Amino acid sequence: MAPAAAASPAAQPTPPSLSLPPSQFARLQPHAYLLAHLSPPATSNHPSIRANGRSPTQFRVTSANTGSLTHTNGSAVVRVGETAAVCGVRAELLHTADIASWSVTQPSTGSGNKRRKLVDPTLKASETVGDGDDEESYDEDESHIEDLNLLVPNLSLSTGCAPGFIPGAPPSALAQSLSQQILSLLHSTRLVRADDLRIWYQPPNLGAEDLERHNESEQMDVDAEAEGEKNREIKAFWVLYIDVMIISLAGNPFDAAWASVLAALRDTKLPKAWWDIDNETVVCSDAVSDARKLSLRGMPVASSFCVFEADAAAGWRAVILPDAEEERKIAEDNRRGAQRRWILTDPDGYEEGLSQERACIVVDKEQGGNGKTVVVKMEKNGGWAIDGRELRQLVDVSSQRWNHVRQILEQC
Repeated sequence: MAPAAAASPAAQPTPPSLSLPPSQFARLQPHAYLLAHLSPPATSNHPSIRANGRSPTQFRVTSANTGSLTHTNGSAVVRVGETAAVCGVRAELLHTADIASWSVTQPSTGSGNKRRKLVDPTLKASETVGDGDDEESYDEDESHIEDLNLLVPNLSLSTGCAPGFIPGAPPSALAQSLSQQILSLLHSTRLVRADDLRIWYQPPNLGAEDLERHNESEQMDVDAEAEGEKNREIKAFWVLYIDVMIISLAGNPFDAAWASVLAALRDTKLPKAWWDIDNETVVCSDAVSDARKLSLRGMPVASSFCVFEADAAAGWRAVILPDAEEERKIAEDNRRGAQRRWILTDPDGYEEGLSQERACIVVDKEQGGNGKTVVVKMEKNGGWAIDGRELRQLVDVSSQRWNHVRQILEQC
């Protein structure tokens, strides 16, 4: 029997490759994968770029659409990259007769209007014009919204928006934290005017014999100004329920949620309402043409950032090493020209999991965008790598972001 022929070299199986595809490398070594993109070899002449293809200061593509929900007073859908938020604003009436402390805490009917503040929408929150005590007017304006809870935001993370959000689970800590952040920002920015939420009643200036001929044709609009204005009474308030649902979570949910709230409030219309003295109730007009939009104070835009450290152990090492040792290490890296950390704008979910320090800056601009930038809120947590000089740079980046978001919202 003839011996079997030796197998040719071409027929032998190819040994498996020891290299990993980028997708598996990103899952096995996420920190090294992102660091390889941000810190390429000096000989490659490649720019510092993130794993998602963006530069460190580049935001994700943002889009907005208003009026998406038909059974709300205002609604909006905002997408920031793969993160999407839906916001709906629903208005309900709150009669002052249903407020237990209203008759005790409120002044007489004539004094409430004297302290009412007139605010120019082109001015920042600290600059107002009025006819009297602005500080007292500010306090009254704030107390009605905050004490009576006229703004009620609620954020929820829908099932399937990200891995780990299963049906039937209780509200997560993230959802509760975001709801509180939105409520705090609504109060601190004074975005919604209390006067837009008040429903006034002006008693008719008629004699005793003419009161019987008073009918609904003589009812005043809630915003009407007439003689005897000092006798006006607040009969009810509009309560705005602001519901936000994150339908897709891919990092940085606060910027998307706040942008959807801002767009929905700009789209909100309240029906024309007045006090019907005969039936002792508030009557609303069915005519859509009578509805009026909210006169918001400015347009505060939020921008979030995170810090990525080249040293994966920088978080705990900065705690246990003496300050002198840490400063020596920083000086040595600076001498060698090695970048130790990067501030990443609008982080996605992959980058958020690799960072410990985060910052959020909310800015607005005076005079409809033509004035100077006003920092409404600045928040930083998780570390102390960002210094004052870098914070000023982040404010400039946030100012440019404000211009971009303004163009998007004006096109809705």
